[in-house]
Amino acid sequence: MTHTPNLSTAIWRKSSYSEGGDNDCVEVADGYPGVVPVRDSKVPDGPAVVFGVDSWASFVSGVREAV
Repeated sequence: MTHTPNLSTAIWRKSSYSEGGDNDCVEVADGYPGVVPVRDSKVPDGPAVVFGVDSWASFVSGVREAV
């Protein structure tokens, strides 16, 4: 079973495709083995969705193929 990591000290980064926008993209936090936390930059104090690394890699691959 996977547990939600404590994200209180997470350092979030935005996509390089955000074009400098402050509130119109997703952010991810690195440094959590086996998972990738993701949040909406418009709601930084809101909940994060935590993906397994394989699921996140599949998502990113699909996005790259669509671009």
